[in-house]
Amino acid sequence: MTYENLAGRTAVITGAASGMGEATARLLAARGARVVLLARRSGRLEELAGKIAAGGGQALAVTADVTDERSVAAAVARVHEVYGPVDLLVNAAGVMLPNPVDDGRVDEWQRMLDVNVTGALRMIRAFTPDLLAAAADGRTADLVNISSIGAHVLFPNYAVYGASKAALTFLSESLRTELGPRDVRVTNIEPGLTDTELGGHIDNDELSGQLDGMAGTIGPLAADEIADLIGYITSRARHINLRQVVVLPTRQA
Repeated sequence: MTYENLAGRTAVITGAASGMGEATARLLAARGARVVLLARRSGRLEELAGKIAAGGGQALAVTADVTDERSVAAAVARVHEVYGPVDLLVNAAGVMLPNPVDDGRVDEWQRMLDVNVTGALRMIRAFTPDLLAAAADGRTADLVNISSIGAHVLFPNYAVYGASKAALTFLSESLRTELGPRDVRVTNIEPGLTDTELGGHIDNDELSGQLDGMAGTIGPLAADEIADLIGYITSRARHINLRQVVVLPTRQA
C-alpha cells in the first residue's frame, strides 16, 4: 500500500503503550513521521521509543494521563518543546468496562467517560490550534478518533461503553462541520472485534467468556490492521477526507 504524505509529519498518538495506539505509532514512524507516544505506562513507552529509534524512526515518549488536566498540559508543553507544532492527532486511548447497569458501577462509568470522551476532548483542545495552523499553511492536518462499532450496535451489558463511544462518534461528526471548512480533516473509525488489551480489563467472568467465545468464532482484527487503515486515511491527498470508517472482521455481522 502507498503511504504518501506521511514523511516529515508530526503525530501525537494517545494510548500508545499498547494495542491500536502502539501499532499506529510504529507504522507512522516507519513511514517517516515523528511520533509522540503518549500514555500512562512510562516503561512501555520508553521501550517502544527505543525500538522505533533502533529501526531508524523518531519517537518521543511522553508519560501522561488524559483524564488529568495538569498532566495533559505538561505533555503538550513537552511536545512543543521537543518537536514543535503537531499536524496529526490520533485519539486511541480508551477503556472498556462492561457490566449490567443495575450493578451500579459508578466508578467504571466515570472512568469510561473520563477516558473515552473527556480525555479525547482534552487532547483535541490541546492540539486543534496546531492542526488549524498547519492547514492554514497549506499542509495536511488530521484528527483521527478511534470509536467503536459499539457506538451504534447494541450489546447487552455494554450500555455505558457504547454511550461513551456514541458520544465520540457524534463529536467527530460535529467537529467536521467546524474544522473541515478550515481544511482540517476529521476521521472517525469504528472497529469491530479487535485483538487488544481492552478485553483483559473485564472483571465479569461471564462477559469475559462471551468475548473470548466471539473471538474464537469470528476471528478478531489485529491492531496492526487498524494501524494500516489509519496510515491509508492520513496519507491521502489533503482535499480527501475519509470521514467515517466502520471496519469489521468478515464474519462479524
